[in-house]
Amino acid sequence: MLIASYNPAGMGDNLIVLTNNQTESFHINHQGNVIQFITDNSELIGYNFINISETLDLSNVSGQVFLSKEQVAELNKLIEKSGFSEKLVVDEDPKFVVGYVETAEPHPDSDHLQVTTTVIDNDQRVQIVSGSPNMQQGIKVVVAKVGAMMPSGLIIWPGELRGVASNGMISSGRELHLPNAPQVPGALILPDDFAPVGTPFDVNSAAAQSLFE
Repeated sequence: MLIASYNPAGMGDNLIVLTNNQTESFHINHQGNVIQFITDNSELIGYNFINISETLDLSNVSGQVFLSKEQVAELNKLIEKSGFSEKLVVDEDPKFVVGYVETAEPHPDSDHLQVTTTVIDNDQRVQIVSGSPNMQQGIKVVVAKVGAMMPSGLIIWPGELRGVASNGMISSGRELHLPNAPQVPGALILPDDFAPVGTPFDVNSAAAQSLFE
């Protein structure tokens, strides 16, 4: 997992790269222009790269950064130069995909949540708990997989809702910041012919931008 964010207006010339969720106490190690975040068990949480514009050209980016192999290689050079051994691994796995809700069952401890089995890319099935009032079996949806960063900045981690595991989020048009999307709760139900299940969903594509025209 590799989640990178660059927000020069709010955070200065710093690239934040996360490789794991912070679920326990951690240490901060600072060497030169690289700050490392690591757990007590020596598990890498991520890095903060200071003055990143000296290494990468991110002049047209504000928000999530999808790092290429070449960019990750440059970051790893900075990591090595700073004396850290925990390097970054390229993650080219799409984080937003067209999904199919195969099953939707009532949550055992909620009157408004449903527990879904949802098909994503590579014919993989994940359990996602959804509170969308229009959730039902047999619909195509947009799935924000574990490791996705929503337009709001929210990062999708593995979690639980009322004691039931949930790995991902079935997204609404509002949550995806799509033009003219209804500003009310409810999953974005895609047309059956929108794209095959597992196809990466690009929120900036013409097809996505025209969903609510």
